[in-house]
Amino acid sequence: MIMDWTKLADDNTIEKTAEALNKNGFETIIVETKEEAKNKALELIPKGSEVMEMTSMTLQDTGILKAIEESGEYNSLRKKQLAINDEKERREFRKHNLGPQYAIGSVHAITQDGKALIASGSGSQLPAYAFGADNVIWVVSTQKIVKNLDDGIKRIYEHSLPLESERINKLYNMTSGSSVSKILIYNKERAGRIKIRILKRKNRPNQASFIAALTFASTPASTFFISLCTFCRWSFTFLTSEFSSFAVSV
Repeated sequence: MIMDWTKLADDNTIEKTAEALNKNGFETIIVETKEEAKNKALELIPKGSEVMEMTSMTLQDTGILKAIEESGEYNSLRKKQLAINDEKERREFRKHNLGPQYAIGSVHAITQDGKALIASGSGSQLPAYAFGADNVIWVVSTQKIVKNLDDGIKRIYEHSLPLESERINKLYNMTSGSSVSKILIYNKERAGRIKIRILKRKNRPNQASFIAALTFASTPASTFFISLCTFCRWSFTFLTSEFSSFAVSV
């Protein structure tokens, strides 16, 4: 039976998850409004810092993406890369994106025992999340809170993948859909590197937001696991695979 993966977490579950995240080294606080969540995420990024924005509808919904790319207060690497037309220059810039000062995006599931799961088709966002970025910020809706890792995997295949396939079909006319080629499982981090903001209020109809702001200088190999699940669709163009590897938005 397919579960209702859009169901919002109740207060008790959010508090339980926050407690587990704290035990795993993720410093967690709870905020009440979307604006407060946005401010609490952006205050982690000093003005003028370089930021790599990963594909995420939640960043758009909270206004974080607009603030990074349009305020002029941050050095948006995504915006710079999209403006590069030369393929050789783009490849060199891509290397720079693997280790930015800040990477911001989302995940596909957070478990009640304090773990996070990120799925990807191309894997473009995983190096920065797992190790390369000095600091990472995740914005995660409370409907992504699941009981355990098994439910997290199920959510990816039963909920996130179909929605991502629909999204890329509309954007790129890719009727074959997306794929889950890699999954990153983040188990824990040393205290102080990862900061989490939980937004309790609904962000939009049928959606609440769970702000997970993660900052770390490096991640020990023991804290994550990358699973090769299916073969990636290599017919993406470079820009498509770079910025549409898997839109973590629902």
